This record gives sequence, C-alpha cells and structure tokens, in this order.
Amino acid sequence: MVHFQKKYHLLKKGEVAVVEDEESQSLGLVCGTFGYNKRTRPKLLSLLFLSLLSCSLILAPQLFDFPSNFSLLSSFGGEDDGVNAPLCSSISNGTICCDRGSIRSDICIMKGDVRTHSASSSIYLYSSKNTNGFIDSFSALAEDSKEEELQHEKIKPYTRKWETTVFFSTGGYTGNVYHEFNDGILPLYITSQHLNKKVVFVILEYHSWWITKYGNILSLLSDHPPIDFSGDKRTHCFPEAIVGLKIHDELTVDSSLMEGNKTIRDFRDLLDQAYWPRIRGLIQDEEHEVHLNLTDKLSLPPSSKNSIELKKPKLRKLDFKLKVLRPERTTELAKIYRVLNSSDVMIGVHGAAMTHFLFVKPGSVFIQVIPLGTEWAAETYYGEPAMKLGLRYIGYKILPRESSLYDDYDKNDPILRDLSSVAKKGWEYTKKIYLDHQNVKLNLGRFRKRLVRAYVYSFAKKNRHSHLQSL
Repeated sequence: MVHFQKKYHLLKKGEVAVVEDEESQSLGLVCGTFGYNKRTRPKLLSLLFLSLLSCSLILAPQLFDFPSNFSLLSSFGGEDDGVNAPLCSSISNGTICCDRGSIRSDICIMKGDVRTHSASSSIYLYSSKNTNGFIDSFSALAEDSKEEELQHEKIKPYTRKWETTVFFSTGGYTGNVYHEFNDGILPLYITSQHLNKKVVFVILEYHSWWITKYGNILSLLSDHPPIDFSGDKRTHCFPEAIVGLKIHDELTVDSSLMEGNKTIRDFRDLLDQAYWPRIRGLIQDEEHEVHLNLTDKLSLPPSSKNSIELKKPKLRKLDFKLKVLRPERTTELAKIYRVLNSSDVMIGVHGAAMTHFLFVKPGSVFIQVIPLGTEWAAETYYGEPAMKLGLRYIGYKILPRESSLYDDYDKNDPILRDLSSVAKKGWEYTKKIYLDHQNVKLNLGRFRKRLVRAYVYSFAKKNRHSHLQSL
C-alpha cells in the first residue's frame, strides 16, 4: 500500500478526471455524476459509452504540471487540417483523440496502456514508469483537506491483451428492433469490421438476452466473448480502445467512410453468414420430422393476425404464395430471415418491424403501407434505406377512409385533412394520434395496383435469371 498527496477537484456532471501520480501517469475518461463520501469508494456511475453526448473532455496540462513529454488529449470538433484522412485515424501512444464531427455520436480513441476500472465506470490511459505488473487504482478519497489524500491499493491486472477493444452500450432503446439495428448492430459493424475480428467488445448495460439474440453476428465480428463492463470486476488491459460507435445514417452504411468501401450489402452478407448455419439446421430438423412421419408438412415460423387485411384468393390470381409473418420480440431472427430471404416481395405497415427489410434479398420488392401522418418517417427510416440496399421500393400512402381514424374523427378534422398542422404540435402529440391509435384496413382494389407492379417486376426478374442460366 502506498500513499500520495495530490490535489483533487470534485467534478461536476459530465467532466473528465485527468489523474497523475508519482508512480504512474494516467489520463482518465470519466462520464457522469461524481459523488464522494469520506473513506468510501466512489459511487457507481451510470455511463453510456454508446453516446458520449453528455460528456466533455477537459484538457488542462498546465494546471496539473504534466511533464513536457507526456501527451495528453487531442479533441477535434470538425476542423479540416487540409487532409482527407478521417479524424483520429492515426494517433500516437499515450493520447486520447475524440471525433465530434458527427451529429449522431462522439467517438473517442485511446491508445497506449489502456485499463478498465468498472467500479468507477472509467477507463484509464496510463503512461507508467514502473514495470512491476501492478496498477494503482483509487480506493478512497478524503474530503476534509484541500490537499486531499489519495489512498491507492495494488491490483493485479487481468493479463490477457488484445489488439483493440470497443466500448458500447446495449441500453437505451434496445428491445425495439429498429433501434437494436440502427443504434447497435449496424454501428458496431461500421466501427469494428475493419479490425478483422481482432477486437474485444466491452458492453455497458449488458443484457444476456441481447447476447443470445445477436451472438451469431457478434461471433463474426470478434474472435472473443464480450465482456460485461459492470459485472466483470477484473481490470482489463488493452493497447487501444474505441469508446462509442459510429453511425452513418438510418439503417445504412456510407461506403465513402468505410475502409475498403464496404456498403450496406456487405453488412447484409454478414447477416447471411450469421443466419444460414442455423437455417440449415432448421431445414434438416424439418426433413427429419417428415422422414419419421411426425408431420405431413414443413413447419413455418409463428404467424398471427396482421394489421393489413389481405385475402389469399386475391393474391392467388397473381400466383403469389402468401406467408403472414408477425415477429414477436422472442421470435428467433434466423426464422424471420429464412422467410424473408426466400421471398420475392415483402409487405408491411410502417413500424419498427419494417427493419426486417434488411433480411430481404437485394433486387426483391418492398411495399411499405404508410398510415396517415407517418409519411416522412416511413420514407426516411425505411423507404430510402431499402433503396440503398438495392430493393425495389413501393410506398403505399393510404387514404383517410383506409384509416381507423376515419371513424373516430369528423371527416373535415385536421387530423384527417391537414396532417402538417398536426405535426406542428410536436412529436408526442403526433405519435399518440398516428402511431398509437391508428389501424389500417386496405382498399384492396386500390392496393392491387401495387401488387400487380410487384408481380410483373418479380416475374420479369425470374425470367431474366432463368434465361441467363440457360445460356
């Protein structure tokens, strides 16, 4: 046990502690609200590394009298140094660089002797003078003296090291498939795919169900099991850390920002690799059941009533084979992927479940039914991304008579006739009216025109494919 005397300033919410001692120099990235009691450990912080919007980094080496050869922090806010290389694409050891150029997220990169300290929800970057294999971490703080005492204790570090670690959170809106992909899985792919699986994922707000649900994708991005940042109390050491995830746009990948010009189709190829082993297992199980005469038909993923009322006879005239799929939160993603990957056309009402267009093969058709008051969101979150994936997108904007709101309001009510005026009342009001209390009953005569377009397109595509195979 060793003791050091050092000034320590209690931090306000969102500040960063830069800590130095005589035996080991360190930079700490600490976010959240600090609160200390005499001779007690720091209160656990609720920290979301997925979005560092609530954090700020403070660079003040002159206040702490750091040695001149000790590199501190590089923080960029979007200035162009005259080169096209991404910010923080190349940093030296012993430094932290933060890229704040995106409106969606901040990304910080730490390079050197990076060590985790889960008790304080912190990551430290050390420039150590000793080589005894130990690290110093805070045990207690005295608050009575201006020259506050830092009590240190020796902790043997977790010795295994990997090339890089990525810190992110599975909190927030996880549980909603749109946010799970748009704010989680896709950004994780964007941030880590160039590391060729030589990366460790350290997860804040770790959820076992999330790991179970997306484990087959994680295994294609990393050779190592993920670490529960709060649950794993060991000190983990890394030569480099990426804190936060990069987000390009809604459910897409910007190839101009990716190494090797990767696109959203490359991400879909990853999904294909992730789900097909399980799908082959499902097919083998079904074939085995048929062989044993346990069932006279193949099993299909669970289906239930859909909010679109489509009658099979209408579709059979177009030679469509209709499968109704309503994914539940617990529905295995491989089963959903199997159905949609083998479909020529996907039809659905605007909502989070439309995220599954990512499971449809490029070149197929995606028809999105757009309820009243949801046009902008439907096109922005699903229509445009679907076209970037290579789907033939058809948006079907319903008429007031096709909405359940038609029976709830006067026919001249702004909710039915002047949707833009309703939108001006704010998101919560709009959401309550158009998303929470609206159902759709299609005019099949009107909707059939879109089905015909989808059928003609799909039929022509199959004929072209057959013709090419016959050559």
